[in-house]
Amino acid sequence: MKFKAVVFDMDGVIFDSEKVYRMMEHRAAAKYGLPDEKVEPFCNLIAGGTKDTNRKHFEAMFGTDIDYMEFREVVNSGVDAYGRDPGYDVKPGIRELLSFLKEQGILVGLATSTARERAEYHLKRHGLYDYFDRIIYGDMVKRGKPNPDIYLTACETLGVSPQETVGVEDSINGVVSSGRAGLFTAMVVDLIEPNETALEHADVVFRSAEELHRMLASDALAE
Repeated sequence: MKFKAVVFDMDGVIFDSEKVYRMMEHRAAAKYGLPDEKVEPFCNLIAGGTKDTNRKHFEAMFGTDIDYMEFREVVNSGVDAYGRDPGYDVKPGIRELLSFLKEQGILVGLATSTARERAEYHLKRHGLYDYFDRIIYGDMVKRGKPNPDIYLTACETLGVSPQETVGVEDSINGVVSSGRAGLFTAMVVDLIEPNETALEHADVVFRSAEELHRMLASDALAE
């Protein structure tokens, strides 16, 4: 079928920002004396998640009485500082893909767990904000990823059904969210390799936005 809309995740899909989060997670872990070898598995668990679910993962992973919200604030302060200077890079092929979608008249949405102020800052700084017809932020839904709410809300606000929409994700939580919402789900691998859960919910797995672009171009041009 010809898809009518594409809804993107932001961190790790639009921006090469997941590596920044991981850098700051390692620094925060060192600050609080947490084992560094647990940081990468922790990052894989929380990517795309909410502060509430991530708190549970933090407590289970590290078994500490350290306040997660305090730890999270240290991480986010470092991320924000890096985001201002030197700033994030846009992932390869994303500008071309967004331009193509607009040229084809395909609706473009964003479904991000990132806070509105932070997300809008980066999108506007890189001249990407106006590509999106609708943007859904994490605080606009009651249940964050891996629940389907944010993708269902994105489809509703775009005026399309999930079955005629592509969801683009890089995290396990995000892939599950999109898949549960009924979107055709494309995992574009960034730092997290697809596991059994991701493969259960993803319809396709790509290694780059260029591969996704080729698939969507074939679909857009199909009779």
